Amino acid sequence: MEDNQWHWQDDKSAWKGAGIYHVTLTVSSREPLLGTLVIPDNDPKQAYVQRTELGKAVIHALAQISILHPKVILLRYCLMPDHLHAVLYVTQSMDTSIRMIIRGFWQGVKKLGREQVSSIDPNIIRNNEQNLYPIFTEMPFIRPLSRRGQLQMMIHYVQMNPQRLATKRMMPDYFRVQDNIELGGRTYQGVGNVELLQRARFMPVHVRNIWVEDAEKHGDAKPLRDYMNSCVLNARQGIVMISPFISQYEQAVMEVLLKEGLPFVYIADNGFRDYYKPQDSLFDAVARKQVLILSPWEYDPKKKHVSRADCVAMNKMAEEICSFCSFSSHLE
Repeated sequence: MEDNQWHWQDDKSAWKGAGIYHVTLTVSSREPLLGTLVIPDNDPKQAYVQRTELGKAVIHALAQISILHPKVILLRYCLMPDHLHAVLYVTQSMDTSIRMIIRGFWQGVKKLGREQVSSIDPNIIRNNEQNLYPIFTEMPFIRPLSRRGQLQMMIHYVQMNPQRLATKRMMPDYFRVQDNIELGGRTYQGVGNVELLQRARFMPVHVRNIWVEDAEKHGDAKPLRDYMNSCVLNARQGIVMISPFISQYEQAVMEVLLKEGLPFVYIADNGFRDYYKPQDSLFDAVARKQVLILSPWEYDPKKKHVSRADCVAMNKMAEEICSFCSFSSHLE
């Protein structure tokens, strides 16, 4: 799909204008009421979700959105055992908002869920007079896509959900959040290959501003280029690189590490939410046991941007971890 064929969300449209939206509906209890994950031959790439009757009914209700609202096109969806992802395209301005349309969908599936529970055991509804039954009690999450490139990424994310869940279930020790990892006087949470911390040699990746200024303002890219090359060459020699990989040049180093399967430790600027799943490239690296993701902070759902203070702190952490792990390995 080419991004330029789509209309993008306009902040002034109050959710009534043309735009693309990612919608997520979740079973509040996270019970697998919508389907069962099937992994043929233990191959995550073949994983799919076998739908329950409730799951089938939810998909039918989702399809009705385009029938009731012809200006809304369902681009892609994926039903998971305990949640649903959908990507919707509003082609033209509407009298009603996409929020109201999704609210109507939500109210419909709430009724479906209530009927499903009642058909299994009427006492569940009778004994939960204050709507405490565990199905679809939360309004769906709606995220407008506002930047070029997001659509392709979101479509890929939705498509990969069964494979990613299968991978997590087959490698639980690597994808669960591990607590109380003590390094250099700090305590971290981590996701990934903790055994990387037992390697013998470590080195931080920290591109200095002076090298960037020489390259961008004075046309002398050699110091920057030499440093980036040295990071990759050291990684190829078995040194574990550690960094928050903040700048575009540090991220370029990380891309090479990912491509070549070289081990590294990634310091994240936010903690791990419930049901955390690394982004695409890091997810695959965790599955290859190539990376450990660390964060000393609790997850903050309101955090949108990394501050300069965070950047300074994370670079310091990388140096601390390198010194601590290198010292510890020499004592063994």
